[in-house]
Amino acid sequence: MSVRKEEDGLGDVFVPRDAYYGASTQRAVENFPVSGLTFSRPFIMALGLVKRHAAAVNRELGLLEDRIAEAVEEAAQEVVDGLLDNQFVVDVFQTGSGTSTNMNANEVIAGRANEMLTGKRGGKFPVHPNDHVNLGQSSNDVIPTVLHVAAHLQVEENLVPALRGLHGVLVEKSEEFARVLKIGRTHLQDAVPLFLGQELGGHARQVQLGRERIQEASRGLLELALGGTAVGTGLNAHPEFAQRVIASLARETGCAFREAMNHFEAQGAQDSVVFLSGALKAAALGLHKVANDLRWLASGPRCGLGEINLPSLQPGSSIMPGKVNPVIPEVVIQVAAQVVGNDAAITLGGQGGTLELNTMLPLMAHNLLQSITLLASASRLFHTRCIEGMTANEERCRAAVERSLALATYLAPLLGYDRAADISRKAWAEGKTIREVALEEKILTEEELDTIYERIYGEK
Repeated sequence: MSVRKEEDGLGDVFVPRDAYYGASTQRAVENFPVSGLTFSRPFIMALGLVKRHAAAVNRELGLLEDRIAEAVEEAAQEVVDGLLDNQFVVDVFQTGSGTSTNMNANEVIAGRANEMLTGKRGGKFPVHPNDHVNLGQSSNDVIPTVLHVAAHLQVEENLVPALRGLHGVLVEKSEEFARVLKIGRTHLQDAVPLFLGQELGGHARQVQLGRERIQEASRGLLELALGGTAVGTGLNAHPEFAQRVIASLARETGCAFREAMNHFEAQGAQDSVVFLSGALKAAALGLHKVANDLRWLASGPRCGLGEINLPSLQPGSSIMPGKVNPVIPEVVIQVAAQVVGNDAAITLGGQGGTLELNTMLPLMAHNLLQSITLLASASRLFHTRCIEGMTANEERCRAAVERSLALATYLAPLLGYDRAADISRKAWAEGKTIREVALEEKILTEEELDTIYERIYGEK
């Protein structure tokens, strides 16, 4: 591989000749061959966004000459657009402040800007990664800022629309199946009847509440750490730098980003990230509940509950011909498990705040953004490839209600609990329905039972 020589405070480093990055990035690549995981597109996009606005503000403040600032802004926009993604090569598991990824961005943007100005890729002249690209910044305020920006944008632009769609289709199905009577179940045992639409309405509300909790938690990310630099004091940053950059970010994104009320809190802790992760976990458990309920109701097709039918998407077995599995609910359930695991790691990451800096930022950023992306993708699949095509097996639902011993509950107000229980036990022992036993024992007349069953079926 062809290489070129770069240097930093520790000496010479050889980097790939076609790389835009320099010595700091290459050292990180060599020091952290941990997982092969690198930061996601939303994080890199937000990182480029912050660097572009920083350069523009530093030019406005007279701290960067025009040609340098213009080149940095143009290169940073290429980062935003994803044109330089292959240059972000540092492993997620790295120094806990994310310094290596901040320097990766500084070097890539400087290296590309230098190519624009001189035709020579990389290096530190005329654009320097620290003096120009990182002007007024520190990794310690940039990385938490980028984390907040990326996560909030992904919640609002990706996850919230996906959950709205899922909620909407569940509402539609609850209305479509509003008069499909089925048996309820508690403890996985027969309970009193309800309408399938009521059951799905509960699912819809659960998804709605999950979305609302996420949006409420995401508002905590609107405070940005930018301006605190190394330890929260704002050393080496122009006093107007952070306010101007954040205002510019807010205008472009349409989000109400604002400078942190207290920079020591913003850099030493990440409670808002932990809070959002908890809301994501709660929503994931809600999706798990819905997905698990639907695969139970669709179990069969002949020897299970079989009360609903889910779309057949693919063969379900390599050995059993004709078998079709509830693959989308299973995807949703697995996604929920991953989000719960991510939350556990983020919770531990929240404990990484020691003195003036949280040093588990890369882990928290990776896991939080992954959880948001997974929940959004799973919600869309659940909506479009499962629930949208779901149908009700009305005959099977009604037959189960007729066979249910729990219908004795409707007799209890007339006969008392104990006598109704005797009828239920006899029906079970003799393989009969509640109606049949009540008639045979001449406990109630057919007219009285018809009145009771009209109430059960909601018929006039």
